[in-house]
Amino acid sequence: MLEEVERWLADRSWSAADRPLDQLLDRKRATGSTVSVVLPALDEEATVGAIVETIRRELIEGLPVPLVDELLVVDSGSRDRTAQVAADAGARVVHRDEILPRIPALHGKGEVLWRSLLATSGDIVCFVDADLRDFSASFVSGIVGPLLTEPDVQFVKAMYDRPLGDAPGQGGRVTELVARPLLNLHWPQLAGFVQPLGGEYAVRRSLLERLPFPVGYGVELGLLVDALHTVGLDALAQVDVGVRLHRHQDGQALGRMAAAIYRTALLRLSRGHLVRPELTQFERGPEGFVPRTYAVDTEERPPMLEVEEYALRRVA
Repeated sequence: MLEEVERWLADRSWSAADRPLDQLLDRKRATGSTVSVVLPALDEEATVGAIVETIRRELIEGLPVPLVDELLVVDSGSRDRTAQVAADAGARVVHRDEILPRIPALHGKGEVLWRSLLATSGDIVCFVDADLRDFSASFVSGIVGPLLTEPDVQFVKAMYDRPLGDAPGQGGRVTELVARPLLNLHWPQLAGFVQPLGGEYAVRRSLLERLPFPVGYGVELGLLVDALHTVGLDALAQVDVGVRLHRHQDGQALGRMAAAIYRTALLRLSRGHLVRPELTQFERGPEGFVPRTYAVDTEERPPMLEVEEYALRRVA
């Protein structure tokens, strides 16, 4: 590991317990910063309500100053009751297609995160996946904290244990097999991130609006790499929030995720194009293995500052 990264680990890795909530509220009042929490959601009726309720109960209601000013769930086309459950729990719910309707929506998590910038206004934007179980409010307060107390920090990732069933630390399969090798080999300054692909991170809007967004699974790696090149390692940080429990995907879904992440890395290494941006996987059918070919996410959205509607809103 680079000496620079060893120093970064000592200086920019914290625990959520390092910044008590009352300290964060004092800093929020002093700075006048506003915080938006965004949950991208697709068929998450089983978990999204409890996450929204926890954030409202512990970070909004009954506090002298709410830590969270805006709680938004962006529904990306759920076929279940995700939108209704989230609204009943107290979130503002917006369908992905209602945001920036001039541009037809693409499928993918990164697309939802990108559009959410136009539907929120907080100085700090905190993303939280909607499939978390046993959710703790420290997932939000922990990663928002350094942005309120450390003026030089601009991008904060959550770190945590990710059990797979009863096996501790085995949940980040794509991280260990794809993302971590890529980062260590090509962006060794990012080798200190425990969960580079984690879906819980908080970023200053002034940085987010300058970054391109891969529309699919590559969004977390893309944002992290581009943030490094835009503001430097010392502006990045991570916070330990404990244990992350969530719904795990099957092996083939992980393969598609890995392909998108690899493609995102290649694009940033060469700024070229894949010759064949597709991935073929195999499923056993009645007469043997059947090939299934999937498109690899190849679209990226431009920095939000380049979008006319967003620029007009800033002027207004």
